Amino acid sequence: MSFYNGLTLAGAGLAATSLGLIAFLALLEAFTPENHPYVGIIAFVILPVFLVLGLLLGGVGVARQMRRERRGLPVTTQLPRLDLNDHRHRRVFVLLATGSVLFLVLSAFGTYQAYEYTESNEFCGGVCHSVMHPEYSAYAQSPHSRVRCAECHIGPGARWFVRSKLSGAYQVYSVLFDRFPRPIPTPIESLRPSRDTCEQCHWPEYFFHEKLVVRDYYLSDDTNTHVRVHLLMKIGGGDSRSGRASGIHWHMNLANEVRYFATDERRQQIPWVRVRARDGAEKTYLDTSSGFSPADVVEAQVRQMDCVDCHNRPTHVYRPPQERVNLALAQGRMDPSLPGLKSVAVATLERPWGSTQAALEGISSELWSFYRERHPELAASREREIAAAVEETRSIYRSNYFPDMGVSWKAFPDNRGHLWASGCFRCHDGNHVSEDGSVISRDCGVCHTLLSEQTAGGGERVSLEGVEFQHPAEIGDAWKVMSCTTCHGGG
Repeated sequence: MSFYNGLTLAGAGLAATSLGLIAFLALLEAFTPENHPYVGIIAFVILPVFLVLGLLLGGVGVARQMRRERRGLPVTTQLPRLDLNDHRHRRVFVLLATGSVLFLVLSAFGTYQAYEYTESNEFCGGVCHSVMHPEYSAYAQSPHSRVRCAECHIGPGARWFVRSKLSGAYQVYSVLFDRFPRPIPTPIESLRPSRDTCEQCHWPEYFFHEKLVVRDYYLSDDTNTHVRVHLLMKIGGGDSRSGRASGIHWHMNLANEVRYFATDERRQQIPWVRVRARDGAEKTYLDTSSGFSPADVVEAQVRQMDCVDCHNRPTHVYRPPQERVNLALAQGRMDPSLPGLKSVAVATLERPWGSTQAALEGISSELWSFYRERHPELAASREREIAAAVEETRSIYRSNYFPDMGVSWKAFPDNRGHLWASGCFRCHDGNHVSEDGSVISRDCGVCHTLLSEQTAGGGERVSLEGVEFQHPAEIGDAWKVMSCTTCHGGG
């Protein structure tokens, strides 16, 4: 028989072994409580390659024997003859037919599992763990931690799946040959429009409520002075049928259309904005402080505003140290009665440590040294509180700083707000003026009403109509014309 040759038998052995391993790993994956990313990639991506290779080798061996026979060369076997009246032939035929059907079913199942696995969170964040560890860590503690990576980065439809896999092929090459940048830039250009992803769950027409937000701040002074503000955020909307067509979500292109042109890849510099109302009236705004000319607008790069222009870090969020320390102090994970804690914690977090291990050791050493040198009696009497502050500071570092990948909050500005990054002030800076003299306002009351503010002196100003903000530090009215990021942006 043509099947009885070394090459065919070797191929059959390779295929059978691969199939057995796939079955074993599939059972192991099914009955193991904890899934491991490498089991999936071996069982459903690597081993099927060897299974197909074994089958191809077997086919080549059979074809080689048949070709020798046609040429009259000596062969060790003859072609098989099938006689279904012979119970032996019938048994072999049934076995071969059953095996072929089983192979097709298993191949289809394996292919589908490979497809599913390449879209799993474990594959995206776990397999290439040394590269994607910062993104995966931020994702795990984000509001979207139960949303699969593929639902936002790919979304439904075959076209975007193919695009993602073609892009992924280059990414695999970059990882294997260490050709990837550090930090890995946000895939702004290749992201799918939010109407195909975000808006599958979030309904823009019904963003019309106002929302109460409470913020706790601690000053970087010796007493960690506490300041609290209550803001009524004007979430607003763009559809008058469901609420007032005003507020933050007025930008959602429902009752109007907002387009802009950015001069940088991260869309932080926006000198040109065009607004078209429902009645077709248009108004164009230019940043008068930038020296930008309308002639410099590249129409192909003009972008219609959508969710991710403000919510640009919906999942992979790296928080500023001031924000995280403020939260830890407000929630009692760090004791605000420890003198100078806010200042020293932020300073150690922002130090340019060479590695995560060096940072964790350095944070512990510097915080303990600070209290032992400046407050020796307190260091001896309140060791537990200081140890808790040290551990919380280390935890903040582990989830927001990744020096081996060049990742920190400074590399990824969050546009939702204006304190730590330009955000709203990219357009609402008071410098964007139209031909008729209209200005894109930078007035605080456009987006929120300050209901109350606890002052640094311990007093509190309250009004349902809103109170004027008073900066807790002594800078006078400079905050009215300065950008918040001048002091808070870390740059």
